[in-house]
Amino acid sequence: MPPKKQQEVVKVQWGRPGNNLKTGIVGMPNVGKSTFFRAITKSVLGNPANYPYATIDPEEAKVAVPDERFDWLCEAYKPKSRVPAFLTVFDIAGLTKGASTGVGLGNAFLSHVRAVDAIYQVVRAFDDAEIIHVEGDVDPIRDLSIIVDELLIKDAEFVEKHLEGLRKITSRGANTLEMKAKKEEQAIIEKVYQYLTETKQPIRKGDWSNREVEIINSLYLLTAKPVIYLVNMSERDFLRQKNKYLPKIKKWIDENSPGDTLIPMSVAFEERLTNFTEEEAIEECKKLNTKSMLPKIIVTGYNALNLINYFTCGEDEVRSWTIRKGTKAPQAAGVIHTDFEKAFVVGEIMHYQDLFDYKTENACRAAGKYLTKGKEYVMESGDIAHWKAGKR
Repeated sequence: MPPKKQQEVVKVQWGRPGNNLKTGIVGMPNVGKSTFFRAITKSVLGNPANYPYATIDPEEAKVAVPDERFDWLCEAYKPKSRVPAFLTVFDIAGLTKGASTGVGLGNAFLSHVRAVDAIYQVVRAFDDAEIIHVEGDVDPIRDLSIIVDELLIKDAEFVEKHLEGLRKITSRGANTLEMKAKKEEQAIIEKVYQYLTETKQPIRKGDWSNREVEIINSLYLLTAKPVIYLVNMSERDFLRQKNKYLPKIKKWIDENSPGDTLIPMSVAFEERLTNFTEEEAIEECKKLNTKSMLPKIIVTGYNALNLINYFTCGEDEVRSWTIRKGTKAPQAAGVIHTDFEKAFVVGEIMHYQDLFDYKTENACRAAGKYLTKGKEYVMESGDIAHWKAGKR
C-alpha cells in the first residue's frame, strides 16, 4: 500500500477572528501621529498640536486600500458603483514612560491599544527645535525601548492577574473535564508569563503551538499584535533617502523585533501632498523623483492583519470584499449577507489574473477558468465570485 499522505497542519492565526479589524497609530507624543492620521485618511480629524497629549480620545476613519486589480475591474465593467476594500485606522494618544503605572494618559492609552488588532508605530527621526519632545531630546532608540517596555510590563501584569484567578479555580482539585481544560490553560499561561518576564520579548516573537496561540489570542495581549514601524523623517532626509537615525533604528528592530516591517517616510511631505489634487500630487512626486509612501503603508497594514480581498463584479457594481486568509467559500459569501452563508449552495469562481489574461468572462468559461466551488473551497486573494444560495 502507498504511504499515507500526511495532512498539512493549518497554523492558527494570531489575533481575533473576523474581517472588521483595526490598526492603531502608536508612538511617543509629538512624533507626527495625528498629522500622519490626517494625511492617510485625507480627513480633518485628529489634533496635530505641538504639545503632549493633544490627542486624548482616539479618532477613527476608514482608508481605501489601493489595489490595481480593483482599478482594472472598474475599467473593464464600467459599473455604476465602485466600492474598494477599506482599512480602519485609529489615532491613539501618545505613550510616555511610566504609562503602565498610569503616568500621562497611560491606562486610557493602553486600553485603546488593546482595542486594535495591529499597530503602526511612528518613530521620530527628525530634529526640530520648534517641536518639543516629551523626553527632552530626539532619541529614536530610547523611544522604541520605552514603548516596548511599557507594553511588556502591562502584558505581564495582565497575565499575572489572570493566572491568579485560574489558580484559585484549579486549586479546588476536582477532576472534571472542565477542570482539566482549566489546568491546561493555566500551564500555558504560566509559560506565557515566564516568557514575558524572562525574555523581555514581544509575545508574538515566541515559538508557540496552535493550542498556545488560541489561548494567547483569548487574552488580547498588547505585544501579540503585529507592528509596522514608520520612521518619520524630515522632508529633506526623505527626498535624499538619507537619515542619521535610520541605521540605528533598523539595527534595534532586527535585534528586538526581528521580521517586523520598517517603512521610512516623511509626515511633512505626505501632509504637503494633501494640499494638491491627485494629478498635481503625481506631478510633484515625478518632479522630485519620489512617491508617496501612504499606499505601501496601507497595504502593509492590511496584509499584517492577515486580510485578503475577493471581488463581485457586474454592470451595477464592482466591489472588493475583505476576508481573512483561510476563509472558506460559505463564510466569504456570508460577508455579503448572512443568508448567503446559511443557504450556501456553490460559488462560481474565476481568478482576477485569468480574467485579466482572457479579457472577458465568456473567454474564461471557454478556457475552463470559470469553476464551480463547494463548501470546502478556501478563497484566494483576487478571486471573482458569483454566489448561489438556496431558499431558507
